[in-house]
Amino acid sequence: MDLSIVVPVLNEEDNVKPLYEKVKAVLDRLKIDYEIVFVDDGSEDATFRILNEMHKKDKKLKIVKMRRNFGQSAAISAGFEHSKGAVIIAMDGDLQNDPEDIPRLLNKLEEGYDIVSGWRFERKDPFSKKLFSKFSNFLRNFLLGDPIHDSGCTLKAYRKECIEELELYGEMHRYIPSILRRKGFKVTEIKVKHHQRMFGKTKYGFSRIMKGFLDLINIWFWRKFSSRPLHIFGGFGILLIIIGFLSGIYLIFLRLFFTFSLTTSQLPLLSVLLVIIGIQFFVSGILADMIIKTYYSHENKKVYFIEKFIE
Repeated sequence: MDLSIVVPVLNEEDNVKPLYEKVKAVLDRLKIDYEIVFVDDGSEDATFRILNEMHKKDKKLKIVKMRRNFGQSAAISAGFEHSKGAVIIAMDGDLQNDPEDIPRLLNKLEEGYDIVSGWRFERKDPFSKKLFSKFSNFLRNFLLGDPIHDSGCTLKAYRKECIEELELYGEMHRYIPSILRRKGFKVTEIKVKHHQRMFGKTKYGFSRIMKGFLDLINIWFWRKFSSRPLHIFGGFGILLIIIGFLSGIYLIFLRLFFTFSLTTSQLPLLSVLLVIIGIQFFVSGILADMIIKTYYSHENKKVYFIEKFIE
């Protein structure tokens, strides 16, 4: 199969049908072998019923129904796993991404890139949402050195081999270009259209911002120390041990030559505490190193459970 379109949806009963019709119209013009994979991430409205009715009329539409809401990253991951296309394009299910950009993503991919990320250059969102997004992009670029302007845009094109061993959880879908760039894949971006949400409610909120920030720290740490956690924990532990040891030597020097009283000062206790904490950090680094080796040698595990797959 040439192309798979993956669309994660959550309570988008008013959007799934018009989105499907727009995507189908674009793909039919391309005259390629394609499939459209909708991932129902635990919708509580009529989303799944509408999708199921559309599936009965068009077998190119496939549905992955999650048992409950596992989050957008898990939904995208499930869609990737159940896609057969040599190229996979992910997009939002709220009609804010424009299906007319699909051919442009494919054309850019043909220039030799592995991932093409959409850049919502003229974003049609509330000011507060755009402000948080700009700050998140700045922080991501600062920590990860990622030049992508809009990593949070779901509209992206991937070659199949890029996502075969991709692990997504939390809110990590927004950092896919950074993760794949670290693995050596060629990443670029193009400006895409963005529309205002017409139906349904946004799933964006403060909790997602916090989760995204924590996942960013996780990726930064994983990128820097995933294969060598002893370097950060052990290094910090050794630094604390040295500071504690030197401060202890200095206190002994003060006691012997300047009659400095150690019984009335808290500094000796602080020196001993620094040494103990340093030893704990060093031991934690060794344990983390052992865990990392076990992780790399262990088979990958899923972070979601699928109720049914309709093909």
